[in-house]
Amino acid sequence: MNTDIENLFKDKVLGHPAGLFVLFFTEMWERFSFYGMRVLLVNFLTMAAIGYNPGWEWTVENAGALFGTYAMLLYITPIIGGWLADKYTGYRTAVIIGSLVMTAGHASMAIETEFSLYFGLFLLVIGTGFFKPTMTSIISDMYKKNPEKKDGAYTIYYMGVNAGAFFGMMLCGYLAEKVGWSYGFGLAGIFMLLGTIQFWLSGPLFGKIGAKPSKEHEVELPQNINEESVEVGEDDTELEERPNPFTTLDKILIVISAVIGLAYAINDPMSKIAGVDMFSFLQVGDFEGQYTAVLFALALFLILVVGRILRYTSVVRDRMIAFIIFAFFTVFFWMSFEQGASSLVIFARDNVDRMLSGGAATMFNIINTLLTVIPLIIISYVLFILWKKTFSKIPGSNIVLVICFLFMWGIVGWMLNRDYNTIAYDVTYSALEKPDLDDNGEQKVDKDGKMQFLYIPVSENTKSDATHKIVKRTTSIAEPLTFNVGDKLNIAPKNNEATQFGFLDGERLEATKQKAEELNRDNGIVGATITKVRDNEVEITVSWFSILNSFFIIVFASFFSKWWESKYNPSAATKYALGLSIMGLGFGLLAFGAAGIVDGVKVSMIWLILAYLFHTLGELCLSPVGLSYVSKLVPGRMIALMFGMWYLAIAIGNKLAAVLGGQIENITKEYSLSTFFLIFTIVPVLAGLLIFFLNPVLKKLMHGVR
Repeated sequence: MNTDIENLFKDKVLGHPAGLFVLFFTEMWERFSFYGMRVLLVNFLTMAAIGYNPGWEWTVENAGALFGTYAMLLYITPIIGGWLADKYTGYRTAVIIGSLVMTAGHASMAIETEFSLYFGLFLLVIGTGFFKPTMTSIISDMYKKNPEKKDGAYTIYYMGVNAGAFFGMMLCGYLAEKVGWSYGFGLAGIFMLLGTIQFWLSGPLFGKIGAKPSKEHEVELPQNINEESVEVGEDDTELEERPNPFTTLDKILIVISAVIGLAYAINDPMSKIAGVDMFSFLQVGDFEGQYTAVLFALALFLILVVGRILRYTSVVRDRMIAFIIFAFFTVFFWMSFEQGASSLVIFARDNVDRMLSGGAATMFNIINTLLTVIPLIIISYVLFILWKKTFSKIPGSNIVLVICFLFMWGIVGWMLNRDYNTIAYDVTYSALEKPDLDDNGEQKVDKDGKMQFLYIPVSENTKSDATHKIVKRTTSIAEPLTFNVGDKLNIAPKNNEATQFGFLDGERLEATKQKAEELNRDNGIVGATITKVRDNEVEITVSWFSILNSFFIIVFASFFSKWWESKYNPSAATKYALGLSIMGLGFGLLAFGAAGIVDGVKVSMIWLILAYLFHTLGELCLSPVGLSYVSKLVPGRMIALMFGMWYLAIAIGNKLAAVLGGQIENITKEYSLSTFFLIFTIVPVLAGLLIFFLNPVLKKLMHGVR
């Protein structure tokens, strides 16, 4: 009688069981929703409360604190969710539970109230805890009898991850920025729900795989731990095989450090946004009490880890020390890399010239069409093969997938058509001219000695007197609408600096007036006149730049994979050094591009594109190395704790990234934008050089593990 695994391998798609591609699409829709929301959150929270596409007008610091806690918890809850799936629910049920909870989270965020935002993020954290660890576990079960195909399976699976991230950031970001934030958040939830339904309906294809918790938890043994090639004595081998149970003190240290860590994660945004600080009693001078608590928790965790390590034999102890060193440097990598979710979003919105017109706009539209349509054709072809192979077994799942793709093709077609038909217009409006003063009250001058002025658009509510100088200013708007020279219309700022404007149709006009009344503020509605019809023009969305990471991963992943399999495969420490240094160079390019810019001047987008290229190359060097060394360097009894420690390092890196990224406005104001990026240039490069020089020490500590 054939087993479920053997039955799965009967219906193959591209040489792999059809079930793998069901998981591929499930993960693709989950990543679509996750990255679609992720690329919007900080932008939405920090956008001006009144304007073309109003947000909540938070400071970047407060938005970073909230996002950092969210990102941090995403790497903590999967530890608990994985345990629950192993013990009680089974993997497939955990996926469905996680997906439904995340769908509710996205729906909550689309409502755009303060409670719904916090509640939505809470649900996303809980849902991710169930979803994230279980998908790879199902793949592992599927390939138990075909281990030689597992690497290829994971490669295909992670293509689904990147495809979902790519389309999620592109489409959710486009809808949010061009139509409204709730549309972007809502689209993420729609695809999450459809992805959940298609996975649930695919159950018959998997049989009992992932349906029930395993009675025995199988753990991949660390490489070379007990092999004869490792030169250890008999006594050492005997000691390695002895149990090393968690003592009462170990359990107490775990609980205390975990509780303090969770309390800090919640307290950080709460203290900044609501002014409620649970750790205020620990404050020493200007040093916040929550950081005192965090240092105390880290000290306790260090005591726990050191105490357990010392109970192992010298070889195992050395390898675990090497693993901890890698985990330590992982914090510096993610601290810098994850600026893509906070400071780089703000930089792209406020400091990058994203307007293209004429030939440049046409070229971008062609490139964007190819970037979007070609991958979508390839993935649609995979769906076509899956349909042919599995429709008789799981018709409902296939139909839902087809609905998903028809919906996505429709959005892509609408987006591309809108961009191809967007026309630029010159418009004139009235503005108050005021001297631009420095901190000493002196009027600023440019490099040519000309006096600098501020121009404040005259809105419906602007009150002026004879002392105010009113001048005519010209700006441009780009809309997929037809206007004629001389047409009167209403415009409003599209960014916080009122340097870009958008046309207010009837719905936006009414919403803007209503919001201004609620806040008792100037509505910012500016009367303008069309003076010139220009060429086709495109305003690249802020979120578009974020898709470059996924695109570059798809382009360069195979090259790096072949490099690691060749005789030129560098050591783990060298890969870390390359990853940190290359990423630091990406920030160095941003620092160079931003050097010497003055207020109102935009940076060329080429610097941001190059930065994402270098960040991705750095990620490909470092990111795949880490988790593989958990099973290679850590003994079986410590794998769970060290997996937790590894994800804790990533969680800390994510939290630091958002906290430091939230300082972009403060550092730019106090020093310069270039100085901000230099921080993320110098720190990773120094960390990369340090771990490179530690290479001989790490090789010795690893005792032959490669």
